[in-house]
Amino acid sequence: MTMTSTDAAATGHPKPPAALETELRHRAQVRGWLYVMLAVLIALVIVGGATRLTDSGLSITEWKPIHGVIPPIGEEQWQEEFAKYRQIPEYELVNKGMSLAEFKAIFWWEWAHRLLARGVGLVFALPLAFFWATGRLDPRLKLPLTGILALGGLQGFIGWWMVSSGLTERVDVSHYRLAVHLMMASFIFAACMWVARGIAPHGADLKPTARSDRVAGLLVLLVFVQIYLGALVAGLDAGLVFNEWPTMDNGFFPASQWDAALGWRNVLDTPAVVQFVHRTFAYVVWLAALAHAVAAWRWAPGSTHARRAVLLLVLVTMQAVLGIVTLLTYVPMGWALLHQAMALVVLGFAVAHWRGLKGPLPLSDGTPHRLEMVGVRD
Repeated sequence: MTMTSTDAAATGHPKPPAALETELRHRAQVRGWLYVMLAVLIALVIVGGATRLTDSGLSITEWKPIHGVIPPIGEEQWQEEFAKYRQIPEYELVNKGMSLAEFKAIFWWEWAHRLLARGVGLVFALPLAFFWATGRLDPRLKLPLTGILALGGLQGFIGWWMVSSGLTERVDVSHYRLAVHLMMASFIFAACMWVARGIAPHGADLKPTARSDRVAGLLVLLVFVQIYLGALVAGLDAGLVFNEWPTMDNGFFPASQWDAALGWRNVLDTPAVVQFVHRTFAYVVWLAALAHAVAAWRWAPGSTHARRAVLLLVLVTMQAVLGIVTLLTYVPMGWALLHQAMALVVLGFAVAHWRGLKGPLPLSDGTPHRLEMVGVRD
C-alpha cells in the first residue's frame, strides 16, 4: 500500500510517507520470516515427538554437528553404524537381535530430527544476517534475535546431553533431560512469537488494565508448566499407565501406584502419579482460561482483547479434548503428535495475546504502530 502525505498526517506520523512505507514494509518482512520460523519449529517438535514414540532417539550414538549431516553410504558404513548401536544397553536389553533393516527404520527418524534441527538454525541465521546487513532490522530487535540464535545453539547441546543419558546405564533417555529439551524448544518458540507480535500493528481498542496484563502473563506461565508436565509424561510413557477418563485406577487418584519410599518425588518419577498431575493441572489451565475470558468480556465486551481471550479458551479446550482422545486411544502416534503440536499452538497464542496487551513496539520516531496505518486488520 502507498501512503500519501494526507494519510500520514491523519495518523499523526511525522515521518515522510515514503520513509514510513519503507519501515512498515521492513517490519512486515521480518514478521513474515518469524512466522515461517514458528511453523518450522512446530515441524521440528513433531518430528522429535515421532522420534520418541518410535524409540528412535538412541539410534545415533555420536554427536557430529557437521559430519553427521551425511548419513551412512553403502553396506560397510551401515554395518559400522549398527555396530555402535549394538554396544549400548537399549540394544542389549530391548532390541537384541534387531536386523539391519529394522535399525535403519529407527536411524532415519533420529537422522531426520537432527537434520531438521540443523536446518532450523540456517533458516534463522541466514535471514537474520540478511535483514541485519541490508538495514531492514530495527536496531532494538538485534539483541533479542541474537539471543534467540544463541539459545538455538544451546538447544543443540541440550539435545545431545539428553541423548547421552541413555547410552550407558539406561535403555531410554532421562525424562528430566527430555523435559529440559522440550522446554527450551518451547521457550525459543515463545520468544519468536513475542518478537513477531511486537512488530505487528495493534488495534486501537487494545487498552488493557494492569490486572488483565498480569492474568495474561500468568496464563503463559501455566501453559509452560503444563508443557513441562507433559514432557515428563512422554519421557516416562506415563500415558500408557491408565487409559481411562475421568477416573484413574477406578478412582480420582492412583493410590495403588504411590511409592511411600519416594515421597514427594512420586510427582516427578512415578508414571501414574505424573499422569495424574498432568491431567489435573490441565483442569487448572482450563479454569484459568475460562475465568480470564469471562472477565475480559465483562470488562470490554466485543473488543479485540475479549475476542482473543475467548479464542484462547477455545484453543485450551481443544487441547484438553485432544489429550483425552490420545489417552483413551492408548497414545497412537497420530493423536499424540497432534496433541504435542497443539500444545505449541496454545502457547503461541497465549504469548501473542499477552504481547498484544503491552502494545506494539513503537516505530523509529516513537509513533505507535497501529492497524489504521496500513489499512488492514491484523
